[in-house]
Amino acid sequence: MRKTGVLMHITSLPGKYGVGTMGKSAYGFIDFLKKAGQSCWQILPLTPTGYGNSPYQSSSTFAGNPYLIDLELLVEEGLLTAQELDDVTWSSQDDRVDFGALYHNKLKILRKAFERHGETLEFAKFRAENDWWLPNFGAYMVLKEHFGGTPWYEWPEELKLRKVSIIDVAVKYAGYAGYQFHCFVQYLFFKQWDNLRAYAHKNGISIIGDVPIYVPLDSADVWSDPEVFQLDAQLIPTDVAGVPPDGFTADGQLWGNPLYRWDVMKDDGYSWWLRRMTMASMIYDVVRFDHFRGLESYWAVPYGDKTARNGKWVKGPGIDLIRAIQKALPNLKLIAEDLGYLTQEVLEMRDASGFPGMKVLQFAFDSTEPSDYLPHTYCTNTVCYTGTHDNMTTRQWLETASEETVAYAREYMRLTSEEGFAWGVIRTAFSSVSDLCIVPMQDYLNLGAEARMNFPGTMSDSNWTWRMKDGTITNGLTLRIRRLTALYSRLGNQEESNSQKGAV
Repeated sequence: MRKTGVLMHITSLPGKYGVGTMGKSAYGFIDFLKKAGQSCWQILPLTPTGYGNSPYQSSSTFAGNPYLIDLELLVEEGLLTAQELDDVTWSSQDDRVDFGALYHNKLKILRKAFERHGETLEFAKFRAENDWWLPNFGAYMVLKEHFGGTPWYEWPEELKLRKVSIIDVAVKYAGYAGYQFHCFVQYLFFKQWDNLRAYAHKNGISIIGDVPIYVPLDSADVWSDPEVFQLDAQLIPTDVAGVPPDGFTADGQLWGNPLYRWDVMKDDGYSWWLRRMTMASMIYDVVRFDHFRGLESYWAVPYGDKTARNGKWVKGPGIDLIRAIQKALPNLKLIAEDLGYLTQEVLEMRDASGFPGMKVLQFAFDSTEPSDYLPHTYCTNTVCYTGTHDNMTTRQWLETASEETVAYAREYMRLTSEEGFAWGVIRTAFSSVSDLCIVPMQDYLNLGAEARMNFPGTMSDSNWTWRMKDGTITNGLTLRIRRLTALYSRLGNQEESNSQKGAV
């Protein structure tokens, strides 16, 4: 069945308190998706943002991001007051996320809610149901605070090596209430998320989530399970993750994440990965597997190098891990993020998995050489994107690409100023044979460089900060999207209507 969806992270939604949340704007966005005939809402990882404010560098692969908790819903529950929210300066701009303000204020105000909440059967049930990851995360957060934010590998040896009861130490440093607070924050997050996702399902919207292939060194995950990562006896990485030099980056990209000990993981049936994907299946309807090619072989860079130039390709688990996931979670739907340098082995692994791969239109026109990203080469089991969170917006791309690229794109996609160049690219994506088509919200709004979400391999202050202004989505825009969706038979499960008649 042909479907379409919108890529829009929750942090980018409008709202009063410095960041998009799981509150009124999120519910309103679902209403917009339904009216526009969309079937999917694709978001970025919901885990806590880490180094560089990136959702791909999180302190936990299981925890939820406290920044996404909606404070107005807590006011409705009587856990906060409107005055307490207004007493905080959240941001000076309504079109940017102020991560600094969130860092200094969000947990402080959530502590007020915690103090008023107390123990409940529902909270106790949440702790019991999540005891396979929550205690480690709660203890990690307490110790992180106690040691002034220093990474776990700089803690005293007994804590670094977990030679003592981590819960006992956490309670010793922060008191039982201090430890419980971090459990309570997670309780709030998942309560609000479960309600939001249920509303999406009620309105026929599926959630596409994102699972990064790697986790950061300074995370509850590596601290809790160091034996499954490539660390030496002192828990220092031996090699770290990255990607090799290419036409975009002369030095490659040095991500710095610890690599997995795939041999150890295989010996216990990939239990760590199965726990991780089980959590993903509990919060998303479809999972986009980030850096999918890293399963076939990955770029290993010696720890301490300043660039990714000296890395080498090392074989990964390949189809063996995929089969383990499919056996344990047969109903889990995945999308393979198969971008980047693809060998025949990677393509064969993707095809053997059965997962749809990604096709990004911005990659199709940078030369006159044959490209797998040109729509006439697609098969149905693919997901077509105008661009992703790591790309320029479509308008920015068309404004900055070479004359040859733009000329090729305009001729191939029949772009005209009357239709709007960005809309012509969207039309091309919709007209492809791909079963699913995803368009970033920035492209529907025809925004330029100011709305780019992320520039990979950089520490730009603008990364991850874009927000849509309140009132930006109009009835006219909603109807235009729906007409285009219906024209190319992509209304999915939604009822076909006369919206396919008339101009697009």
